[in-house]
Amino acid sequence: MSAARPEVEFHQPTGALMPFVESFYLFRYDAVSIDGVERVDMGQIRFILAGTGTMTFPDGHSEPSLPVMINGPGSAASSYHVDGPFHCFGISLRAIGWKAIIGLPADEIADRVLDGREIFGPEVDALLTRMRGMTTLEEMIAAVSPLLLARRRKVPKAHLELARAVREWAASGDPDIEALYRAVPMGRRQATRLCNEYFGGPPKHLARKFRAIRAAMRIYQKGDPGETADLFYDEPHMIKEIKHFTGHTPTSLRQRIDPVLAITLDNETFHFLPDVIPESVDEAG
Repeated sequence: MSAARPEVEFHQPTGALMPFVESFYLFRYDAVSIDGVERVDMGQIRFILAGTGTMTFPDGHSEPSLPVMINGPGSAASSYHVDGPFHCFGISLRAIGWKAIIGLPADEIADRVLDGREIFGPEVDALLTRMRGMTTLEEMIAAVSPLLLARRRKVPKAHLELARAVREWAASGDPDIEALYRAVPMGRRQATRLCNEYFGGPPKHLARKFRAIRAAMRIYQKGDPGETADLFYDEPHMIKEIKHFTGHTPTSLRQRIDPVLAITLDNETFHFLPDVIPESVDEAG
């Protein structure tokens, strides 16, 4: 059995892609067989460079990996099995990027895999073949950027304002959903519909997701679980929510954490919570 550990390299977008892409990454794991858990995340575009696998979603159904695959923002943690070695070039999309580049309501793709050829056309196969001959993350970013830029759609100003309001609300840690509705330039029904389309869930679900991931990060990074539990109704509620969104309990986050999950909770360049994204990039949307 291989003693390999996962390696992930990240790169932040620059220029015209900043409003749409949160990060690019190159993931390598040279183990022969890999089983793990994937916490909830933003929308992802993945180019599989080596290996094949299967992902099992919260409702229990499983789907095989695809050469170029798109995952919408998930509703809960998922599990996966991969026959390795497994190498993947990925693009983590911002909410604005999901709508502008993928163009489908995020909640319709949640907890499922979409074939990248349905979005980008059969020419994406040739791009994948080229990427499999590359060795650096920088080469892959340069190769995929023209495709992403060509797919951009104009995002209405009101939608940009909604995305900014969601980010500021999440950054504040305020669980009051009414505070979000008061901050958006539209009615409750439209705001809820757009949260589903851009973020993959309604405001109530987003509040739970942001709170659980924030709590998991604190606990994994040696924060006091007792103080973290103050964010929830009580400690059992905290355990249930963290388990739902990360696949781990507070105890296993500290003692038996999945190595890939550990990277996403510890690496400061892999951001999930919206408060780390500069507001100014929205203006370019």
